Amino acid sequence: MPKKKVSTVLAVVTAVAVMAGCSGNAGNQVTPTASQNTAGDATKAPEDTKKEPLKITMMANLQTTDVPDPTIEKMIEEATNTELDIQWVPTDSYEEKINASFATNTLPKATYVGNLNLLRDAIRNDQFWEIGPMLQDYPNLSKLSPDVLKNTSVDGKIYALYQERPLSRQGIIYRKDWADKLGIEAPTTTDEFFTMLERFTKEDPDGNNKNDTIGLADRNDLIYGAFKTVASWFGTPNNWGVRDGKLVPEFMTPEYMDTMNLFKRLHSAGYMNQDFPVTVKADQHNLIISGKAGVYVGSLGDVNALQPKIAELNPSGLLDVQNRVAAPGKEYGVWAIPGYGAVVLFPKSAVKTEEELRGILGFYDQMMSAEMANLTRWGIEGTHYTVEDGMAVDISERATFEREVKPYLSMQIGGISTIEGFLDLKREPLPAKAEELIKDNDNYLIHDPAVALDSAAFNQDGARLQELIKDATYNYMLGNIDEAGFQAAVDQWLKQGGQKIIDEFNASYAAAQ
Repeated sequence: MPKKKVSTVLAVVTAVAVMAGCSGNAGNQVTPTASQNTAGDATKAPEDTKKEPLKITMMANLQTTDVPDPTIEKMIEEATNTELDIQWVPTDSYEEKINASFATNTLPKATYVGNLNLLRDAIRNDQFWEIGPMLQDYPNLSKLSPDVLKNTSVDGKIYALYQERPLSRQGIIYRKDWADKLGIEAPTTTDEFFTMLERFTKEDPDGNNKNDTIGLADRNDLIYGAFKTVASWFGTPNNWGVRDGKLVPEFMTPEYMDTMNLFKRLHSAGYMNQDFPVTVKADQHNLIISGKAGVYVGSLGDVNALQPKIAELNPSGLLDVQNRVAAPGKEYGVWAIPGYGAVVLFPKSAVKTEEELRGILGFYDQMMSAEMANLTRWGIEGTHYTVEDGMAVDISERATFEREVKPYLSMQIGGISTIEGFLDLKREPLPAKAEELIKDNDNYLIHDPAVALDSAAFNQDGARLQELIKDATYNYMLGNIDEAGFQAAVDQWLKQGGQKIIDEFNASYAAAQ
């Protein structure tokens, strides 16, 4: 049955139509050509000439408890001349739903996926549209980052639009009040980092005359905890590195060993939580919040949650942030994600013709206008947010935002670096500084050269084999095994399928050159 339309207040519809049609940036307006059956002009056309709405089915990730209020969906439809039929699928069952829909040939016209590997074989089997050559025909889609698009590619071809994510949020959050008391500056080298942790442990930085503080709070995560970021400071590759023209795993490099040695020193000296391999994120946060630990290495954005909670317990407790740290003789670098969260694909089973595909791409081109991007990110101006100093300020209750706006984040394409006029959030000084450091990281990224490459052995056995390396890494840092013991684990990794993974990734790498 066709989806029942939801009526909207005329003033709201008119405002959106005018807003979409009167952008000051000509690049944010779709200009259809004879070969493009776009989703329709953003400007509201006379009734006798306006095209029929383009019907688009899509499957989107629902990260809230309930399906959203339809008001924003209706506003999107009016502004883009579309009729949307959105399947909202809860996060916990999304991958299962994707697999079931693919197996029954019922994928919608626009299919969002978080893990591109789920459909990589189907993409190779020509079951999804290649869109790369078409993107240049759209003023907004053409602004998507070539580097990020490449990271979504399959065999060098572009099949997906992407939702932008910051390439690297990583850095240090530390107790500035402790550092000021001890006369310590923000660290810029691994030696200074070590010294900060040592002094935070030994020199009573909280002034309570007790030996009850440690330097570093870490957790059971070698990626989003401290380890991978500190490894970047030593110049460790990001998952895979190119050495002598060949791909090698990060854990087979001397820089990885240097990183483990630093953590081994910190652990044996008592400058970090002794149970870090089994510490969950909430407990790691509590070590910082309660004043038991003074340094946190991870997402700089976590300062947004940590600082208020510290201030509740200790009004004089003050955090600060830092990103640029390097080992002696090394240049600062920081590991990067591929630059996208979910991607949207277009199955040939649902999108039958190139003309229809171009119409759907026209819809997404309009969704990359500042007006539509701000609508799906912030909601309705004056209802959910206001603009101050060119930035967005939330004014709605949290529950209201989650019910009326948040689900539509799943529909976004591109992001703040690719959409001119896309509002950033107005922040307090400390979170604003953290955001600036996140942007600064873009100048020092260590990319994963294998992110768009393929290995059947890795897809089948990579996760299982990685457990060997994870266990060996922790055991080395805890002092349970020595370098020979770690090498024995690497040898087992190679023997149990790792060498095949290396060979297949290198074959894919050579073919891509």
